[in-house]
Amino acid sequence: MAKYACRLIVVAYLLLLVAWPVSLVGRNAFANGTTDIADVLTDPGTRQALLLTVRIALISVAINTVFGVTIAVLIVRYRFPGRRLLNALLDIPLSVSPIVVGLSLLLVYSGTRGWFGPWLEDHGVKVIFATPGMVLATVFVSLPLVIREVVPVLTEVGIEQELAAHSLGASGWQTFWRVTLPSIRWAVVYGVVLTLARSLGEFGAVKVVSGNVLGRTRTATLAVEEKYLNFDKTGAYAIAFLLALVSVACIVVVGIIRPRHQEDS
Repeated sequence: MAKYACRLIVVAYLLLLVAWPVSLVGRNAFANGTTDIADVLTDPGTRQALLLTVRIALISVAINTVFGVTIAVLIVRYRFPGRRLLNALLDIPLSVSPIVVGLSLLLVYSGTRGWFGPWLEDHGVKVIFATPGMVLATVFVSLPLVIREVVPVLTEVGIEQELAAHSLGASGWQTFWRVTLPSIRWAVVYGVVLTLARSLGEFGAVKVVSGNVLGRTRTATLAVEEKYLNFDKTGAYAIAFLLALVSVACIVVVGIIRPRHQEDS
């Protein structure tokens, strides 16, 4: 009886905390049928915001996938001074407010008072209030997601197969490509999906470093805020629904194509 009560509590908690609020966004997005969604997709400013969001998200996913897998291998497979400190620092993006992240990037890359900003602008590189700064902010807040998915899997699979590959004459790259990567591929996939979802929904850090210029540095999440504050709630709900739809669709697709033995392990 206690087991079923615990299940009921957990399901009710998830419904109230996640499913119900998200369903309300969807219901309001379709309050006028598909008209609001169509208006969002045909509005030039909103369409540019969506395209910019997708571009930033894809760049951030690519960067965090490469560096995430590399850092995970470094942490699990090697022992070096400062390893525990590095492992702890990787959780900073999860514990620090995105607003603080944005302000930190301003202090480093601002063209007027930043440490590197004046030098970068003298060489024609604009970071703050431009796409590079928005990419940096998004990369920072989503940095740990691939790492935290890959590290436990790497730890579980061990090094026996990698040692066997080395003993057969495989190079380090061949061992990684043919042995290590296949064993962690689903962890990488889940890390990529989580990173994509986090990147699409990033607001605080991007708001600080973007400038929120229509058609240039306004992302979809900033468009949601702008429309909501300007009493265009149906437009805000429509954009929010599209962002949520992409994230949920990615997770569902991965869950469907994931092999059964991977789910049981």
